[in-house]
Amino acid sequence: MSRIAQVIVLAPDADEVMGPLTQPDASRSWQGCFEQLELFIGGWVIEFNRMRPRSGLLRHLESLAWPHPESVQVLIHDEEDDCFGLWMIRDGVLAEVPLPGHRRLHPPAPATDEFPPSPGLLWRTQTVIPTGFSTSRQDQRPAW
Repeated sequence: MSRIAQVIVLAPDADEVMGPLTQPDASRSWQGCFEQLELFIGGWVIEFNRMRPRSGLLRHLESLAWPHPESVQVLIHDEEDDCFGLWMIRDGVLAEVPLPGHRRLHPPAPATDEFPPSPGLLWRTQTVIPTGFSTSRQDQRPAW
């Protein structure tokens, strides 16, 4: 299953924390390397072409020793989303911040673990909910 997604991490004074994530590391649960963005505040981006290589990314990011964890912002845009979703660290966990005028819709969980979990779709609230989708999480496995 192809599911292109872009992830942007914005974090002040985090060059030392993000440095290792710009290099390949086969021991990580997710695959790929972030690229640094030319911003006055620390910014990094990575793009995924499939769902499996990104598994565990958010748990990895929340485990890092951020100099200012309350300021870390993770923006995620899946190919079918209407806009970037926003995650921030609250009580040590990266949690999605609700965006006005948008909601995350979830498809039914697959019958087996053969397929990776879906992160759902971030769509405008005026969009009709497709058959089989709901606003409550149906697959308990973390998608990121």
